[in-house]
Amino acid sequence: MNQRVLNMLYTLNSLEKKQQKDACYLEELPLKAINKNISKKNKIKVVNNYFFRNKDIYVSKHNRFAPYPLHSHTFLEINYMLEGSAKQIVNGKSITLHRGDLLLLDVGAEHSISTLGEKDLLINILFRNSNINIDFLKDLRRSRSVLYDFLLKSPIKANEKQNFLIFRTGKSKKIARIMDEIIEEYFLKKEFSDTIIKSYLHILVTNLVRDYQFVEQEPQSKTRKIVIEILDEIDKEFNTITLQKIASKYGYNKNYLSNLFKKEVGKPFSEVVIQKKMTQAHTLIMSTSLPISKIVEAVGISNKSFFYKKYYDFYKEKPMADRHRNLINI
Repeated sequence: MNQRVLNMLYTLNSLEKKQQKDACYLEELPLKAINKNISKKNKIKVVNNYFFRNKDIYVSKHNRFAPYPLHSHTFLEINYMLEGSAKQIVNGKSITLHRGDLLLLDVGAEHSISTLGEKDLLINILFRNSNINIDFLKDLRRSRSVLYDFLLKSPIKANEKQNFLIFRTGKSKKIARIMDEIIEEYFLKKEFSDTIIKSYLHILVTNLVRDYQFVEQEPQSKTRKIVIEILDEIDKEFNTITLQKIASKYGYNKNYLSNLFKKEVGKPFSEVVIQKKMTQAHTLIMSTSLPISKIVEAVGISNKSFFYKKYYDFYKEKPMADRHRNLINI
């Protein structure tokens, strides 16, 4: 992080000085930024699109030394823990963000933030983009990951409307670099910063979807933990994985593990592996110019006829027809 920007963020602004002195929250938003009718009806402060009069993205430092009351938004918000930690209540659930963690809040998510100390820096990124929302990210992730697909179908989540996602990215240097660039571009007021920040935002979201699991897991049984580990291995080693290898690794009888897996997941091990191979092949077909024969080899299938049959079963289209249609739509 640019030291000049870091110094700016640590420097107390006038409102922080007052909150530090009185230890109570002072309203920082103008009346224009709050939807009065909705707020009165729900008894919760609803922040509107006031911040986007001249831009699509608004970045700010969360003011320290006082708790921030329960509120919701008519836009998307990212909370990024640049330094320190922060406790929040999101839709009634208590969470703690640590250094490097990121919280994505969809439209309508309700949250409050506990008092931040002098060394805690929470960065708020507000943006409006109809193409980026929680459902889109979940659908995109589940289409790539057999593990995420399984977790989304968990009965624990069945009756919940999940409109926030937590990314435990504290150890990621890549995410830290992207966030540093966004923060520096905004606070140093560089030329074309709005355009550059929008580009970085897309890079950020793409990396989060690709590299990080964003289902907050409840405590799991021993059996479920093993199945989750196996699904994660399928996602990573789909082209070489076999039931025998997995059974040997975990010290189980092959038939016993097969029955255990099917009972937990609802599908046989072989079917889940094929599902992953097909989704990976589909990704390569739609995003690269690799010959189909090379893609078949890359996903670990030796029988081309088998591949074509399974691909058609999954996508109701032949691989080359899928690629051709995708090129037309670009």
